[in-house]
Amino acid sequence: MAGILKVSRSRGALSGVLLVLLGIWGGLVPLVGPYVHYAYTPDHPWKMTSGRLWLEILPAAGTLLGGLVVLSSRLRPMALLGASLAAASGAWFAVGSALAPIWTNQLPMQGTPIGGQVARVMEQIGFFTGLGVVIVCIASVALGRLSLRSVRDAAVRVADTEAAAPEEETATRRWSLPSSPSLRKVASSPTSDEPVGSVTGS
Repeated sequence: MAGILKVSRSRGALSGVLLVLLGIWGGLVPLVGPYVHYAYTPDHPWKMTSGRLWLEILPAAGTLLGGLVVLSSRLRPMALLGASLAAASGAWFAVGSALAPIWTNQLPMQGTPIGGQVARVMEQIGFFTGLGVVIVCIASVALGRLSLRSVRDAAVRVADTEAAAPEEETATRRWSLPSSPSLRKVASSPTSDEPVGSVTGS
């Protein structure tokens, strides 16, 4: 059972690194993008708004945390949980701005993209829709890889079992009771039909 729950760290290494990088991008780009006029209003760097917090910073933190879990965890359930968190965060990047009218009257909550038509398209892709789709795709790949047991996992489990077998055998020998000696039939004297204590006459 323990072998099934374990997974090699290399299984989610690339996906974890990509998720961490995308999480950093999603959290920093709304704060530093205005330096290069790649931003949503308000066009001021390091300015925090409720829209940036709920639609960009929080899903970026979820993506970053999920990527770190996928990258570092050796337990399959924890790695799957991290990939699921990253996938949910990516979905929120993609659809969060469309769901914002449910809880706020401030529209658009994320602000409006600045620049010309091409710049606005690139901002929509880089801030929300495209970023969320890429995160969901990478997290889905990680979920698929982590949910399957490969030949390498089976080999590692067999090696762990073989390594543990000598230790178990040693412990068994250490605590096992000594075997009872075999009964031996020893003839102490030649057999005689005469009763014990009889005196032979001269």
